[in-house]
Amino acid sequence: MLGTVFAVIIAKQLYGGLGQNPFNPAMIGYVVLLISFPVQMTSWLPPHEIAVNIPGFIDAIQVIFSGHTASGGDMNTLRLGIDGISQATPLDTFKTSVRAGHSVEQIMQYPIYSGILAGAGWQWVNLAWLAGGLWLLWQKAIRWHIPLSFLVTLALCATLGWLFSPETLAAPQIHLLSGATMLGAFFILTDPVTASTTNRGRLIFGALAGLLVWLIRSFGGYPDGVAFAVLLANITVPLIDYYTRPRVYGHRKG
Repeated sequence: MLGTVFAVIIAKQLYGGLGQNPFNPAMIGYVVLLISFPVQMTSWLPPHEIAVNIPGFIDAIQVIFSGHTASGGDMNTLRLGIDGISQATPLDTFKTSVRAGHSVEQIMQYPIYSGILAGAGWQWVNLAWLAGGLWLLWQKAIRWHIPLSFLVTLALCATLGWLFSPETLAAPQIHLLSGATMLGAFFILTDPVTASTTNRGRLIFGALAGLLVWLIRSFGGYPDGVAFAVLLANITVPLIDYYTRPRVYGHRKG
């Protein structure tokens, strides 16, 4: 409720309503909750019954249609309103482990990094977002400038950082296929109201967001910096548009 109030009333309506807001409302709502309630937003623990016996996909199907797991177990905890299980993401685990003094080589041996590219499950989530983003590009619902510059800049910064400090910084595939990278690239940064309106401006805007994501993830206090990067990049949009606006045909520069 609090996040919705900030997103709709404060971040959008107080600036003049639809099409007038300078900041992405969804990111405002998320950041307000993350800063105001960091423990509740990042360290929820599942009940003992679920923590001991984590239900799998078949169990979920059985519960939906029969109310019991495939093995016959009773999922009473689901009746209490629990419809999902959250756990530390690869980015959370990486940052916490680095701060604890573990090397990257040790961290990559953790079970959460058993996935092919970027951690158990997360590479598939981001690849699904990527597929959705490519569909939007094919349908011409969004332009290519922001996603391309964002991903290229993030990949370039992550590669350079990893080459210079492989003991403490994550590899490029971790940055590209973990957290909200693809969601931010195709579905958040491309918001036509809060993004730059010129082609050159879009390239600069996306590159700035990619740089900020890498800096926050690598040196900041939060594991995934997409929301903060979006809001910080939103601040620069008027300046970017001012210096990248096309010259009116027939007028001299000056």
